[in-house]
Amino acid sequence: MQDHYDPAAIEAAAQQRWENDNVFAVSERPDQEKFYCLSMFPYPSGKLHMGHVRNYTLGDVVARYQRMQGKNVLQPMGWDAFGLPAENAAIQHKTAPAKWTYQNIDYMRDQLKSLGFSYDWSREIATCKPDYYRWEQWFFTKLFDKGLVYKKNATVNWDPVDQTVLANEQVIDGRGWRSGAKVEQKEIPQWFIKITAYADELLDDLEQLEGWPEQVKTMQRNWIGRSEGVEIDFSVADQADPLTVYTTRPDTLYGVTYMAVAAQHPLARQAAQSNPELAAFIESIKSAKMAEADLATIEKKGMDTGVRATHPLTGEQIPVWVANFVLMDYGSGAVMAVPAHDQRDWEFATTYKLPIEPVIAPHSGEGDISSSAITEKGITINSGPYTGLSSEDAFNAIAAALEKQGIGRRQVNYRLRDWGVSRQRYWGTPIPMLKLADGSSVPVPEDQLPVILPEDVVMDGTTSPIKADPQWRQTSYQGQPAEHETDTFDTFMESSWYYARYCSANYHDGMLDPEQANYWLPVDQYIGGIEHAILHLLYARFFHKLLRDAGLVNLDEPFKRLLTQGMVLADTYYREDAKGVTTWYSPLDVDIQRDEKGKIVSAVLRSDGQPVNYGGMTKMSKSKNNGIDPQLMIDKYGADTVRLFMMFAAPPEATLEWSDSGVEGAQRFLRRVWRLVADFVEVSDQPRADNWRELTTEQEDLRRDVHRTIQKVTDDMGRRQHFNTAIAAIMELLNKLQKAPLASAADRALMAEALDAVVLMLAPVTPHLSEALWQALGHTSDCNFADWPGYDEQALVESSVLIVVQVNGKVRGKLTVPADASEETVIKAALEDENVTRFTADKTIRKQIYVPGKLVNIVAN
Repeated sequence: MQDHYDPAAIEAAAQQRWENDNVFAVSERPDQEKFYCLSMFPYPSGKLHMGHVRNYTLGDVVARYQRMQGKNVLQPMGWDAFGLPAENAAIQHKTAPAKWTYQNIDYMRDQLKSLGFSYDWSREIATCKPDYYRWEQWFFTKLFDKGLVYKKNATVNWDPVDQTVLANEQVIDGRGWRSGAKVEQKEIPQWFIKITAYADELLDDLEQLEGWPEQVKTMQRNWIGRSEGVEIDFSVADQADPLTVYTTRPDTLYGVTYMAVAAQHPLARQAAQSNPELAAFIESIKSAKMAEADLATIEKKGMDTGVRATHPLTGEQIPVWVANFVLMDYGSGAVMAVPAHDQRDWEFATTYKLPIEPVIAPHSGEGDISSSAITEKGITINSGPYTGLSSEDAFNAIAAALEKQGIGRRQVNYRLRDWGVSRQRYWGTPIPMLKLADGSSVPVPEDQLPVILPEDVVMDGTTSPIKADPQWRQTSYQGQPAEHETDTFDTFMESSWYYARYCSANYHDGMLDPEQANYWLPVDQYIGGIEHAILHLLYARFFHKLLRDAGLVNLDEPFKRLLTQGMVLADTYYREDAKGVTTWYSPLDVDIQRDEKGKIVSAVLRSDGQPVNYGGMTKMSKSKNNGIDPQLMIDKYGADTVRLFMMFAAPPEATLEWSDSGVEGAQRFLRRVWRLVADFVEVSDQPRADNWRELTTEQEDLRRDVHRTIQKVTDDMGRRQHFNTAIAAIMELLNKLQKAPLASAADRALMAEALDAVVLMLAPVTPHLSEALWQALGHTSDCNFADWPGYDEQALVESSVLIVVQVNGKVRGKLTVPADASEETVIKAALEDENVTRFTADKTIRKQIYVPGKLVNIVAN
């Protein structure tokens, strides 16, 4: 073997062999335990970033470890290829989104291969290919047939200058990203899937997900937002229909001082017909882009409609206001406002000097409605016949009274809303629906699927090419003129079932081959960022239940175990000119000096030698120019070094701080491993066994260290998934091995056993290095499929133990005794120890305390 570690040559040779031999391609083997390892697939943006590298290295370490456990491991890769960024890039680069996307896929695929990930590339998918999205279209038509799809008007962001719908990302400070025009809220028809029909199951089945972080399950529970409350009718003068609200706090009903409705509410619209000032106000708040998350922080604005509602229990007349903190998309678009006990209601009431009437005395006895609302539950006050009841008892009593009068109903509500899947953009899956002359919609017939998205288009930056092309739109249905739907699917649609398509990626007769899908599913380990904890994972869980109900899969949940990795951080450096303009510089272009504690004390730009300011460590981003190009690191240090650093620098769930010195340290460690194996191979005939019962004490101790390390690394890699501590344990063992002699045959046999274990334990993290060293150590088997090293229980048993001896609680001596020595023998030896007798002479021994295998404490006075 060569003396020096040459990562470029080693990695190129290994990767070439893996590709030539198609090493990681798998098929179904019913007689072998399977393991499906999946990392969330990337958007083909052009280059991998360090977040990608961390995510996919984690997945590959898990996959390789499980493969060495003897399992049939599937680890696929593909591309989440549709989406708005491709349109923006195409406009910027004056090309078509398809061309830009396919070029990026080719480049990123090569980058992934250069990192040595053990993917089954025969299953590669790209969601923008018709052979993928045709089945998504087919499935949507089946959902329509089952009544799970419908069309209704919904509010979108509308650019009045470009005359187009904008995605949320294209609205910047309330204005269109291209035109700068003030964005309006406009109602247009959109397609929805009834995810709310599965709300209870999505909530209840979270209990099945024992391998998911509790934080993620909590986020999903909150998003689904199941609540028990009462729907209450407030009659309105001269109105046939009551003003209906839903509340989870009927115990506060006597504290209602005003009603608030959304700008789009029918009552508000009707009132505005005879009130120009109100109509103008409604238009002003309708045009403001608003999400539910903004409601707590926005400035509260409203206007009295002049309409009065009747309190259902007291008969009092209550003013009805239009308010910007009420959204039509949530609940009934109306709320009963109890400003004493709801903070948003309190802020609105305070702004407009509306009454604030407390009706709950909190259990804590604390609270002052002059400064904020009292949201704590307690005992009712000022509540007529219900005064003095607990909040819980008042809930039931008031609900019963309303039900008896026929003006209230107990109801379970959900925060979750049906999934709006329409997008008014071009680069996405065409929605497979036809609009007929009478205005109705029907699915595209199955024999006409897929509805192909044209790829050779010109982007003008405003109108979707398929919306602008009447020829594409025009078709027929049963001999009658019809038009194709020109909206495309939300890209969450593609990412909600890709994991299942991997199982039968080359199956052409259906969406899934149930036999293949049910062999591989569920995904045993899913890995991705915490930012996908709600929507992607919720939609994927929903889609899986739809697939199950269609008979394509037979399980309730798609992902058995979930790992959410933390962000990658890097140092930032900047200068600010006289006008306050900030320029950010790449950490790779800056020379720094640190003090003895590692703190940065100076930084200069390498190109001009002038100082730059240190801006702290933040998430790698283009905006602060602190992203580190993985390809530069691979070219400089090798893929194994980058992989090792990524796994060693932090636990998977924690943020990882990029460190050039840390990367250099990782490569030094790999060079030490290489050097140790090279030195051993040079002097050894590489025996693989010896009589372990005839070892010296020093050899027994070293072998115990080897097997303790195997035991720890096995647990860290498999059960705990703490790869950083596993690597730390291997590093600690290497330090001991470097000091071990190779003089005798037993020494060399022990070293051979230890190095085999080190190489195999490193294999999931540094596969190229391990393959080369495995061969150098004389093995002819494939390191990728070698058995994970087992630990010898007998080797873990200590023949002797170190006993600490205390006199009156202070350490006075240490003894090495046989591990099986009796308590009597250990205490006798302790009392005879020369240093211990100095502190017990001329004293009476009152007590002898023995902690087996650890401690003797002698009490004497």
